Amino acid sequence: MTVNDYDAMAAAYSEDNERNPWNALYERPAILALAGDVRSLHVLDAGCGGGAHAAALVERGALVSGFDFSERLLALARLRLGTQVPLVRADLRASLPYADARFDLVLSALVMHYVEDWSTPLREFRRILKPGGRLVFSVHHPFMDHVLAKGEDYFATYAFEDSWERDGRKVTMRFWHHPLSAMLGALHTAGFSIEHITEPMPLECARSKFPDAYRILTTAPRFLFFSARTQ
Repeated sequence: MTVNDYDAMAAAYSEDNERNPWNALYERPAILALAGDVRSLHVLDAGCGGGAHAAALVERGALVSGFDFSERLLALARLRLGTQVPLVRADLRASLPYADARFDLVLSALVMHYVEDWSTPLREFRRILKPGGRLVFSVHHPFMDHVLAKGEDYFATYAFEDSWERDGRKVTMRFWHHPLSAMLGALHTAGFSIEHITEPMPLECARSKFPDAYRILTTAPRFLFFSARTQ
């Protein structure tokens, strides 16, 4: 069984990501707001997928680079972004192909919950950030994951699986639940100072466009957002 097979659903996933309430009206606007003014900043989109966040960053004047593990998602991102955004294949669980102190900002949207041990990606993010650089990322809210997984021990770090259906195909997804205390500890150990932790609301237009999703997103946390700075 292949898990987290984004290559198998790249086109359907990217299309859905552009318009569904969870991404288009909740996660993406929230993380871009947390990133703030990115004009003329060197920004790395870590786990860029089909390029939606990178495109928004370019529109805001950032100098963007990106990577992803899925070759087919990268191909879609290259079609969308052209040659102005350098894109490479890389794995968060290994060393990243960037020089020390290369970026002002690392943005990583809904990626870290695929990783059991955060020490390597956080260490790499800190290495490639300039002194005083920022890391902004979103992750599954541990409350949501623990309920979804029917977990027995919230304070444990454990894997669980979910089934997604995209374009008529079922794909098995494997995520890692991390308690909030473990997330904070990993950031501190990696040398980051936490600036903000947010649990934002969806855009107000979701109320009429997607009333069921709006009700869920305004009553139960789905994603958690961090802004941290290198010490």
